[in-house]
Amino acid sequence: MVRRKQLIVAVIVSVIITAVLTFTITNMVSFSLGDRVVLSKEDYKLVKETQKLLTLKKYIDKYYLESVDSEKLMEGAAKGMFEALEDPYSVYMNQKEFKEFNESTSGSYGGIGVIVTDKDGYVTVVAPIEDTPGEKAGLRTGDKIIKVDDTEVTGIGLEKATSLMKGKKGTKVVLTVIRENRTEPLIMEIKREDIVLKTVKAEMLEDEIGYIRISMFDEDTGKEFKKALAEIKTKKAKGLIIDLRQNPGGFVTQCVEVADELLDKGVIFYTEDKNKNQVVTHSKDGKIDIPFVILVDEGSASASEIVSGAVKDRKAGLLIGTKTFGKGLVQSVEKLNDGSGFKLTIQKYYTPNGIDINKVGIEPHIEVKALEISEDQNPENVKDVQLERAVEEIRKLIK
Repeated sequence: MVRRKQLIVAVIVSVIITAVLTFTITNMVSFSLGDRVVLSKEDYKLVKETQKLLTLKKYIDKYYLESVDSEKLMEGAAKGMFEALEDPYSVYMNQKEFKEFNESTSGSYGGIGVIVTDKDGYVTVVAPIEDTPGEKAGLRTGDKIIKVDDTEVTGIGLEKATSLMKGKKGTKVVLTVIRENRTEPLIMEIKREDIVLKTVKAEMLEDEIGYIRISMFDEDTGKEFKKALAEIKTKKAKGLIIDLRQNPGGFVTQCVEVADELLDKGVIFYTEDKNKNQVVTHSKDGKIDIPFVILVDEGSASASEIVSGAVKDRKAGLLIGTKTFGKGLVQSVEKLNDGSGFKLTIQKYYTPNGIDINKVGIEPHIEVKALEISEDQNPENVKDVQLERAVEEIRKLIK
């Protein structure tokens, strides 16, 4: 019977090796009954599933025509587990991919500066990051990238597709892009640059109106926003425009810091997990004492929708622009012992009024569509009608 116990232990340990998730064993409950080891039904099922995986690996090792890289097989098994969820936001990343993922939300990296998602199997642009080669080349929200250089990227996974777009500063990458209302794909040759994330910019407009642009929420955005807010206050701003257009989101903690500056004491948002457990995030007492408007569009996603949804539900300010992207899911990002890691969708978030915005988006108070830019038109000559309307509305609120 000792041998049987040893076999059970060996199988359980193999779960850790197979999934590269060393914590899966923590909640496994077993006890001895005479000379037997008894597992719960759930844990017995896990052992049987692991046996199946190990049986397949053993068969491949023994009979597959070519030599087998065991580490590659295990990486493939882990990736396959996450792909089977059919959730574009849940993904396993090997050591190299996880390192690149972290670089994309902090510090700098070589690339074109574009946030993408998986939509109907296509690598789809959520938003190009401001002042990056992707934006300057004319990439837009909703563009579908079907080829990077000579590699078809439809269906290969976001992490692999983004990895192909990254590279050393000065090198070039060619994207083949499908755009709505165009019959032929666009071919874009883009020179990579060092993408340095500076997410907050502030300036004063006419009539003592402050303007703060937040391009995404990285690890320093909350601090930078407070600094920008203090700066426009010293310049005696009577009203404020916060520009969240083309903001694809980022760190939830940072958007909470921003929302806390705009809202008095109350709910910012709440999350709900698979067991219906709720966690409510509140803003503290005290808020800015000038009227403000938030600019949004179809590229405003995730963390930027948390801010927009809270402001709208709590009637704290005006939303102007077009309907937002509609990503109301929260991911946990975990690093594993070998340097690999994963993102897993663990919660859905709701606005203060209990609205689920996932795949729906948030309607602005005042809809203003951006002017379309033709291919032969200089973007600098196109009027920003959304910003102009925001200025107009702030003037009314100041009077």
